Amino acid sequence: MTTRCAVFGTGSWGTAFAMILADAGCEVSLWGRRPELTATINRTRRNPDYFPDLELPPGVTATSDPAEAAAGAEFAVLAVPSQTLRANLEAWSGAIDRSTVLVSMMKGVELGSVKLMSEVIAEVTGAGPERIAVVSGPNLAPEIVRRQPAASVVACEDEAVAKRLQAACQTGYFRPYTNTDVVGCELGGAVKNVIGLAVGIADGMRLGDNTKASLITRGLAETTRLGLAMGADPYTFAGLAGMGDLVATCSSPLSRNHTFGVNLGRGMTLAETIAATKQTAEGVTSCESVLDLARRHGVDMPITETVVDIVHGGKPPLVAVKELMSRSAKPERR
Repeated sequence: MTTRCAVFGTGSWGTAFAMILADAGCEVSLWGRRPELTATINRTRRNPDYFPDLELPPGVTATSDPAEAAAGAEFAVLAVPSQTLRANLEAWSGAIDRSTVLVSMMKGVELGSVKLMSEVIAEVTGAGPERIAVVSGPNLAPEIVRRQPAASVVACEDEAVAKRLQAACQTGYFRPYTNTDVVGCELGGAVKNVIGLAVGIADGMRLGDNTKASLITRGLAETTRLGLAMGADPYTFAGLAGMGDLVATCSSPLSRNHTFGVNLGRGMTLAETIAATKQTAEGVTSCESVLDLARRHGVDMPITETVVDIVHGGKPPLVAVKELMSRSAKPERR
């Protein structure tokens, strides 16, 4: 029996994951808020806003009706900017069946509430942990749509559900691994965007590989400290959802957060950088909520704090870097 999936969001990752699911043999309904775009996708088999050269598989159809998208879906994939999830899900939740597994593709922490996306999903829909899953890993969408080999993590507290989702999205080029550590996978995805900004800023300042390696390594230490405080498995951060995603985000010019940071490091203002960026760089907003989350758990995250100072405090990057380097020394393992 063919697995039916709904993908809410026609952005780059939503479009790419719809392709993955269809290539894996699923029947996919791709929801978009603009009827003219969904009509174009159905007519041309292409998403002109993101991947005009990608011909979507026959298994993908598009709609602007959330009820039509969700009808009969075993999995409802949520691929919208993290800060819009709550409002969107409140509008969609009545159309989603109570047996449907809700799959988060988002990598952020909600402002104000400092809730992870799985927590927002649970709060809005009332879904239990067996109905909430996460997909996270080094998955740059422009490479995915070229069907270049990539691996990822599908996480759910219910291992049987994680295995069902794994089967639904495994292809010859996309290899998902299962995990039951939802919190760890989500934190890895959220914090790597902040560290990606930091490394981008360093690149924009023309700092060297020693600087970048230090930021990546100590950024992973910050992520792990916060994860431990929140009950995550530390081994998660050594895997695809931790180090894997962090390396891709910090090293690739395809990374939105890295590119955003580069522009800041070159001296552009926040407003100028936002104007030059066509897609959402999740770390720009989430850096504040990640720092707030860390403070609530009593966790020191100096790189994250430095990013917030630069992005939202207007501190010159050179000054911020000097302050970061002058912090009192601590044992490396901490």
